[in-house]
Amino acid sequence: MPRPIEALIHTEALAHNLARVRAAQPDARVWAVVKANAYGHGIERAFEGLRSADGFALLDLAEAERVRACGWRGPVLLLEGAFEPRDLELCSRLNLWHVVHCAEQIDWLAAHKTQQPQRVFLKMNSGMNRLGFRPEAFRSAWARLDALPQAGEISLVTHFSDADGAKGIAHQLAVFEAATRDLPGERSLANSAAILRHGVSERRAAPSSLAPLGGRAPSGGLGAFGTDWVRAGILSYGSAPDYPEHDIAHWGLHPAMTLRSRLIATQQLQAGDSVGYGSTYRATAAQRIGVVACGYADGYPRHAGSGAPVLVDGVRTTTVGRVSMDMLAVDLTPVPAAGMGSEVTLWGHGPGGALLAIDEVARAAGTIGYELMCAVAPRVPVRVAAAP
Repeated sequence: MPRPIEALIHTEALAHNLARVRAAQPDARVWAVVKANAYGHGIERAFEGLRSADGFALLDLAEAERVRACGWRGPVLLLEGAFEPRDLELCSRLNLWHVVHCAEQIDWLAAHKTQQPQRVFLKMNSGMNRLGFRPEAFRSAWARLDALPQAGEISLVTHFSDADGAKGIAHQLAVFEAATRDLPGERSLANSAAILRHGVSERRAAPSSLAPLGGRAPSGGLGAFGTDWVRAGILSYGSAPDYPEHDIAHWGLHPAMTLRSRLIATQQLQAGDSVGYGSTYRATAAQRIGVVACGYADGYPRHAGSGAPVLVDGVRTTTVGRVSMDMLAVDLTPVPAAGMGSEVTLWGHGPGGALLAIDEVARAAGTIGYELMCAVAPRVPVRVAAAP
């Protein structure tokens, strides 16, 4: 039989999470962000769960081709735009919308020969300091684009650096408003944290923090400060963008990925016995442990160490000792009936309705859910399955 580890993708959870975006932002259209192979879920596997989105946002042309191959005929946005001039040829052929964040990309567009103008999203660096034109250069960049026959409708976009924390988004909104006041075009402003933390219900709790932009009439949610599009990234896959302040239960999200395996052995320890490489864990009393067919070669974080949460037969317990390439060990004290073949949930949905959020595992490993989703190794079989 094959090794028992597998990853399950739950398309109904993707659809549910997208509905949560609609509820939080009822006046905005939604980009389903599927960069990094849909955050490790697989674009083709995730597509059915996300097809109710208004558009798909991603990074590279190969991903765009895959979305089109799924049958999607609606908007597709390249979040980092073209990487070289010839990329614009495929943008024309596949009818891709693309971000323009630097002068070189405007130069490439000016030299591009096309019969149809391209939809572009002009990006402002409002404080993130990654991509985009600085506020004082934004209007001149807009004027250059507006003069090009190759550029059709120009939308305006920025990215929030602190939407998941106490600093919030007001400081960047003020910068964006000052630089774009009276400029035409749709706005795309909100990432996952802004969608949830500054959505309809959250706004009602603190409405004074979100002033309308550019005289645009308030209409509820982020629409109140002028966004026409929101970008649903990590929340679509069932991870809380502001964990640990809030977890997925708080936001009503469902995990879209389950990583599970089985026990392939058990060991009975005596006081003083060690577990794993480096003998970093020692039993303080008699203890039974289980050995799981999962290791860092499968994408489970080696640096999780002892104490990371895990489910065995749906019962919460913890890992013990170092994670090996192909195996890890778990404490079976809370699960005395567990044995060879018992189901182990590394994250996601467990038997009997049990649930282990990926954010909890990521925190134990000193990282974030994004990384764990994207790190599941190619050797792990992946299939679409309904949640237990």
